Amino acid sequence: GFLPYQGHIVRNWKVRWFVLLQDKLLYYKIEGGKKEPSPKGRILLDGCTITCPCLEYENRPLLIKLKTKTNTDYFLECCSREERDSWALDITGAIHAGHPVQVQELHRMKNSFKLLENISLHNIVERMYDSSTGIKLTRNLDQGSRYKETFTGSALVDWLISNSFAVSRFEAVTLASMLMDENFIRPVGVRSTEATRSSDPSEKFLDDSTALYMFAESSKKNTSSKEEVHFNISELSGKIVKQGFLVKQGHKRKNWKVRKFVLRADPAFLHYYDPTKEENKPVGGFSLRGCLVSALEDNGVPAGVKGNVQGNLFKIITKNDIHYYIQASSKAERVQWIEAIKPLT
Repeated sequence: GFLPYQGHIVRNWKVRWFVLLQDKLLYYKIEGGKKEPSPKGRILLDGCTITCPCLEYENRPLLIKLKTKTNTDYFLECCSREERDSWALDITGAIHAGHPVQVQELHRMKNSFKLLENISLHNIVERMYDSSTGIKLTRNLDQGSRYKETFTGSALVDWLISNSFAVSRFEAVTLASMLMDENFIRPVGVRSTEATRSSDPSEKFLDDSTALYMFAESSKKNTSSKEEVHFNISELSGKIVKQGFLVKQGHKRKNWKVRKFVLRADPAFLHYYDPTKEENKPVGGFSLRGCLVSALEDNGVPAGVKGNVQGNLFKIITKNDIHYYIQASSKAERVQWIEAIKPLT
């Protein structure tokens, strides 16, 4: 599948098509909408160590870090917590292929706690922002530094339980850790920041009255008008139905680029992000109301499509008659996206 990764010489982020084999990870470049026949590079897994979750980059909370036995670091980024954990589990299984007991233990740890189906992290954050029933934001002092609009770890745990998002402090800490992993909240101050370096996932978020946290967006507020901010919040507040990497044809240059697509319901929007950029903001998107979505045949290049594309194309036509041409990585994935989008149009 597609994963952004950081280059070794020029430390920028690129998107490549990764293929996991028994002893190595191969990655390919996408050129003109088609995967190149030869790998761009490979990561040998023999003697590799894996770190997941990896919190070395504040704006990229869904990273996997691989360190080869020659001490070369690879940082790979996923679309969601579930995708990250799935990749990490499969890569770890390849690294420890000769040690089935360790792989079984990884599966047990992965399935030890599951977020309830009816709980949405976006819904929790929206409730946290509520001016009357949300979490109370206060000014705090930590080792001489003043922080505005913060809350303590124990205050968030109390709030999650009192609002019935969790029934125990353990569940509330797990939810709070997910909010931090997904970059909805971030630690501030020495105590909470140091905890994120713990090797034990259960100790990364502190249920403590001296550990400070804040909304991840609090330090990035701009001077946009209230109307614009309100529009953006409402547009991006819907429940995430599906997300993943797809290849999209540009409107002007007609070149093909990998984008992270996020499909939301209530309100129904499809946004796309540039995974090579540091800021987690959409570079485009549109309302799905009144849209038409359909698969395109793979025998030949349809009208309006440029380049020697791989296939698995589908098209979305907005109510304003704007045509979006998108490539999935397989026929099955194309069907999944079309079936997810259709009910929201």
